[in-house]
Amino acid sequence: MEYQFIRDPISGFRVKMSAEHELVGRWLNDELEHAALPGLLARLKEIKATRDEFCLEGREVRLIVSHQEALFEAHDLYHEQTDALSAYSDDALALEEHGLSAGCGFEDFEALLLDWQDFIRRRR
Repeated sequence: MEYQFIRDPISGFRVKMSAEHELVGRWLNDELEHAALPGLLARLKEIKATRDEFCLEGREVRLIVSHQEALFEAHDLYHEQTDALSAYSDDALALEEHGLSAGCGFEDFEALLLDWQDFIRRRR
């Protein structure tokens, strides 16, 4: 998983991710509050020990973490078609599912969060 951390003077701390992990970057930039990071890292330690899993429902992205992987799913992935949307079927429009889900291994996710925490601490 490739990423680059940036400290933008306008938008604050940001991460740029590779295209296949774009949703992970979106979650980190828009969903995870800096104050919640230590608690999340503590949960990851529990996951290692218990082999349990947990789910975090964000505003736009759901995170599901098990001892093997972290799975990110945009809520748009579960968008049900309505009558209003079916009116566009003649135009051959469809929900673009690319970028609506992403995943990574548990260790990669933990390393990303530790690097993110370190970056934020050094730049404050």
